Amino acid sequence: MATRRYTFRLYPNKAQEKSLFAARRIHAYLYNACIADRRYQWRSDRTQVSYFEQQNCLPEFKKEWPEFAVYHSQSLQSTVKRVDLAYGAFFQGLRKLPKFKSIRNYSGWTYPAKSGWKVNTNGKHGTLKLNDLGITLRMRGQAKKWGTPTTLTVVYKPSKNQWFASITVNIPEKKPQFGSLSDLEYQEIVAYDLGTISALTLYNGSDFTEIVNPRFTHTSEQRIKEKSLALRRKRAPNRKQKIKASHRWKKNRKQVSLLQRKVANQRKDWQHKVTSDIASRHDEREVKNSGVLIQYY
Repeated sequence: MATRRYTFRLYPNKAQEKSLFAARRIHAYLYNACIADRRYQWRSDRTQVSYFEQQNCLPEFKKEWPEFAVYHSQSLQSTVKRVDLAYGAFFQGLRKLPKFKSIRNYSGWTYPAKSGWKVNTNGKHGTLKLNDLGITLRMRGQAKKWGTPTTLTVVYKPSKNQWFASITVNIPEKKPQFGSLSDLEYQEIVAYDLGTISALTLYNGSDFTEIVNPRFTHTSEQRIKEKSLALRRKRAPNRKQKIKASHRWKKNRKQVSLLQRKVANQRKDWQHKVTSDIASRHDEREVKNSGVLIQYY
């Protein structure tokens, strides 16, 4: 059984987007509340709060704050677990001490099981139903292979002002049945290597084929610099001094974000086209030898 994660873009209407923002705000409040609880317990009597202690407090927490009771219990538990994982990484020295997260930059929330949501798709486009919000969202995207959905993460990207659904799928894996390398029938062997100057170099035993790195950032670098320079001349926000951003700063910041998004989309589109072309011309059977990946026609 193989586990794959596929991302679909969501297209909510005005009312649905309002519900999504409300859910994101609730999960951000819960995340910050869990961090505040852990900090208070440590500063008051030097005790650490475990995940199960905070999870067991959720029923009483919902009674005290009824607005949290609307949302799915497992998704709230997942947000509490997110705090626990952040502190676990801190204690292992993998990251800094977890901080409070701004609501406007909070990424999203997770449904760790099949309950609370339902996806209607065969791997290409479809709809997503969130039971606790009572909404059904249109989504677009395509998965190479589809199986049994297990978890769902709803993600909001403020820079793009877009919503995404990241779905984990269990796929039955069919392994190729063959004996030794000499038992395979193939016409040509091809090896490829990732580079910096050239994006990819293919070798079929006699000829080298280089795939040039298009460097989309360099082509749009001048325009991004011009817009960024104009952005620095505007009144930027400063939370400590309680200074709000000017309308011209917001407008210019949106222009910079659009240019950066365009570069990211160009890079992503190019990567998908190149990898799809290589995958379509080669067999799925692979042999790894001395760090080189060899595929057969």
